[in-house]
Amino acid sequence: MLSTVSEKKLQVIRWAIFLAWALLIFSLFYDPVSSVLTRPESNWSPLADKWIATANDPARCIDAQGYCIALEPYALGTRVFWGMVVPSAIFVVLVFGHEFWRRICPLYFFSQLPRALGMKPLMDINRNQWLQNNHLYVQFVLFFLGITARILLVNSVRPAAGAFLVVTLLLAAGVVMLYGGRSWCHYVCPFGMVQTVFTGPRGLLDSTAHEAAPYSLTQSMCRVVKTIEAVETAEGAGAPKEQSDCVSCKSACMDIDAELAYWETLRKPGRRLVQYGYLGLVIGYFCYYGLYAGNFDYYFSGVWSHESRAIAALFDPGFYLWGRTIALPKLIAAPLTLAAFAAISYWICMRLERWYRGHLKQKDAADATEKSLHRMFSVCTFLAFNFFFVYGGRPEINHWPVAAQFGFQALIMGVSSLWLSRTWGRSSKQYHIEKMAIKRRQQLQKLSLNVSELLGEQSLNNLSADKLDVLVQVLPEIDRAWQAQYNNVKEDSGDLPRTVIKHRDIRQQDIRQQDIRQQDIRQQDIRQQDIRQQDISKILGSKILGIKSLGYQAIIRFCRKRVYDEGDTRSPHDSVLILILFNHFDFL
Repeated sequence: MLSTVSEKKLQVIRWAIFLAWALLIFSLFYDPVSSVLTRPESNWSPLADKWIATANDPARCIDAQGYCIALEPYALGTRVFWGMVVPSAIFVVLVFGHEFWRRICPLYFFSQLPRALGMKPLMDINRNQWLQNNHLYVQFVLFFLGITARILLVNSVRPAAGAFLVVTLLLAAGVVMLYGGRSWCHYVCPFGMVQTVFTGPRGLLDSTAHEAAPYSLTQSMCRVVKTIEAVETAEGAGAPKEQSDCVSCKSACMDIDAELAYWETLRKPGRRLVQYGYLGLVIGYFCYYGLYAGNFDYYFSGVWSHESRAIAALFDPGFYLWGRTIALPKLIAAPLTLAAFAAISYWICMRLERWYRGHLKQKDAADATEKSLHRMFSVCTFLAFNFFFVYGGRPEINHWPVAAQFGFQALIMGVSSLWLSRTWGRSSKQYHIEKMAIKRRQQLQKLSLNVSELLGEQSLNNLSADKLDVLVQVLPEIDRAWQAQYNNVKEDSGDLPRTVIKHRDIRQQDIRQQDIRQQDIRQQDIRQQDIRQQDISKILGSKILGIKSLGYQAIIRFCRKRVYDEGDTRSPHDSVLILILFNHFDFL
């Protein structure tokens, strides 16, 4: 969505977002002001926390494991970051696309500090084959450790959250200093794994890099603004111009072509763990709050973002079920719960994938493995997104009017359903058909082919990628059919239809250009009075359509059916052949 926005404008936006992020991190260490906004008596503040007023009332307080949680006005840093910023990032990735987030991500922006300072990478990422092959496992483990740290400390202890974010920033810059490019984003960043899950082949509003003009700057690829002295640009000589700054830190780069990267990494080691395991981690993360506190009010109230005794609670019982505590420290219970949910989700999804793959093979589906993987991944993304927003951001959403809450949930369901419907039918074959469309148009234009006479009034530039693909496939068949007709013409026959003559001449010209030995066609007598219907049926049936005993009336009925009824079950290949013949052979 932001692929066409200039780099200079994005630099300003990135600086603004990063400075806001830096201010938020600073507030985690020192913030004497924002607690005023959370006081329950501050009716003018949209961030006033009503639960503070009832904290000492056993009948209305938020309790965990049977005791009321002590609350007082608090600084907003953790509440804003975990309750607003993180859910917004998830929404942006699925709806506006990977390229949108990557071009404004403050962590990516800071990670490029070594490149901005002119520092060259200390090592070549291409020599670290282990990291390239297993980075999904690395990212998954880091993500697991991160959300475990959130439950235990980082959610509510502001200095711990600040230290967590500062260390992440330094680690990002360190990885880029070591390997260069976007090595942090591709190989280490835990949120990079989340982007892989929620983007799928493409975000809802992502641009399509494979349909862009050759050598153009696509999606969120690395780019730099340079002054071109020797080239005259639209703005004049010496005007700034964007150029690729790619250092080839990753093949099938998600920043250059997200869908290509998706299909090429579909079977990559760790890909199933990321997709299936992430769904389990999301469910386990939110469910643990209920398992720990004995109720979900603890989560929906948002007290977990500013609980005062989070450090002491590390060694509290980790579970509270049916009014009884289980003597397993929270320090162990939290990661154990997350691991269990991830393992169960992985096992269930693997079973479903195996069953669905077998179902597709019984139906003779082409490439059942790819289709089953892709569709299972898409369903997991849909479920994770919707489950996340049942809980993620909910402590803030619950402050909204009821109508707004239902409207937001309807929006979440709507955009995720639209994303799923767009993604469900995608395949690597469809991707490559669309990718080849530009080249095929150029090749067909060189043939001097009048497509409007073959497929009605459509021009070559208006044909979809699917129609171009079918046209390229059927042209050799049509050529062979025409040649067979010319070879079977009798001396006493009448005139052939004008369309046949015209396309014969075009084909002869192409044959001369390609130096194909077809000289005998020019010596044929093209005059013919009447071609018997059974000969036409034989030519159409055996050489083009593959339909046995297709008679004259059957052809007419089928062509009309195809024109007026899109529900026909014949293959697109046969349908396009019939449309071509129906439109342009006068004897039909």
